[in-house]
Amino acid sequence: MTNYTLQASREWWSQRWLDLLDSYRFKKRLERARNYARQGNVLSIEFKGAKVLARVQGSEAEPYKVSLSLNAFTDEEWGYVIETMSHKAVFAAKLLAGEMPQNIEEVFTTNGLSLFPFTLGDVHSKCSCPDKVNPCKHVGAVYYQLGDRFSEDPFVLFQLRGRTKEQIISDLRQLRGAKVEAAAPETPDTQQLIPTTQHSVKIADFWQYNEPLESSLVVIAPSSSETVLDTLGAIPLAKAEDNAVNLTSSDVVMKYLETVYKEVSQKAILAAMNVGTG
Repeated sequence: MTNYTLQASREWWSQRWLDLLDSYRFKKRLERARNYARQGNVLSIEFKGAKVLARVQGSEAEPYKVSLSLNAFTDEEWGYVIETMSHKAVFAAKLLAGEMPQNIEEVFTTNGLSLFPFTLGDVHSKCSCPDKVNPCKHVGAVYYQLGDRFSEDPFVLFQLRGRTKEQIISDLRQLRGAKVEAAAPETPDTQQLIPTTQHSVKIADFWQYNEPLESSLVVIAPSSSETVLDTLGAIPLAKAEDNAVNLTSSDVVMKYLETVYKEVSQKAILAAMNVGTG
């Protein structure tokens, strides 16, 4: 598998970690470190708090002891980071799914921090081997192995900065839960929900209004030229023989209803104005 294929198969956060080591100027030393990592010379890797402790098999019978760490963030700094994360549910969702959010670095830079080390000098490492140059090939092998660990579990990178997966998820849930609770409307007192009086409604009186109306708000006017009969149109009655004035049955009915409609309208206006009809 070529280096290009390996890079393409790695997660972006894992490759970002390895790019720092690959920028190291001693290429031969890096090549030996990469071979150590591929050939299984890294016998064990474990975390002790924010520090990585590893055993690497070298040329001697006894494996070398390697330690590696970054500067852990303080509780206050992590508090700011978690607070920023809590504003976006996508961070918690991605991390719970084992993925590193693409813009996760913004959360740290916003708070004046950097998740990834800037230089190899930001990575504190020690090895029990006699090599005086740091990083030696044993440290480099552990560094490469951590890149693979990051692909499997992005929380490993957070642990190097002082927070475990359980701590981060717990803090996020507490903060988001507190925000939801604070945003929820206050529940009114149960006693206030119980009506003090009961009102019975009589169906027969539903459309009646027994209070006097303000005369200035009441306008009485005859209907417009277009009546309900005009809107309805001709009544669909069966055709009959034309009468003496050539009117159909529908025309006769409409004429009659029009007369009735006008008479009812006039009586309604007079009644509304309290004018006697004689």
